[in-house]
Amino acid sequence: MRIVKTVFKIVFAVSFIFGGINHFRDEAFYLKLMPDYIPRGLHLPAVQVSGVAETVLGVLLLVPRTTRWAAWGLIALLIAVFPANIYAYQHSREIFPDLDPAMHFWRLPLQAVLIAWAWWFTQPDGPRAGSEKPSGVAEDRSSDRTHEA
Repeated sequence: MRIVKTVFKIVFAVSFIFGGINHFRDEAFYLKLMPDYIPRGLHLPAVQVSGVAETVLGVLLLVPRTTRWAAWGLIALLIAVFPANIYAYQHSREIFPDLDPAMHFWRLPLQAVLIAWAWWFTQPDGPRAGSEKPSGVAEDRSSDRTHEA
């Protein structure tokens, strides 16, 4: 199971790394997703900050010492951008007239799948606490010893 989790972690991380980089390669696309209730002057900084966050958290997900923190960061990011996904669905015909609105609709439940996927990486790889004896702990064999008088 550890190999499967590692493969899925790499796929997940690379997706966020490339997604984050894409915020800078195609800013216009992401700017269209910005809800009207956010001041226009904050649209570009929000796109850039979220792009940096996706990239950095994707990289940190690949570092064993920071995997859990990165996963929690991705969960927070996915929750934070969810209103933009709702906005994209509600205004899909206006902002993306060539795309089927169903694409934006299906993005909404996909967000829950992505959050669950990230949550998986917050969980330890080994068995649950208490299910096995800790490794490296010596058993007490004092009663087995013979004592010379």
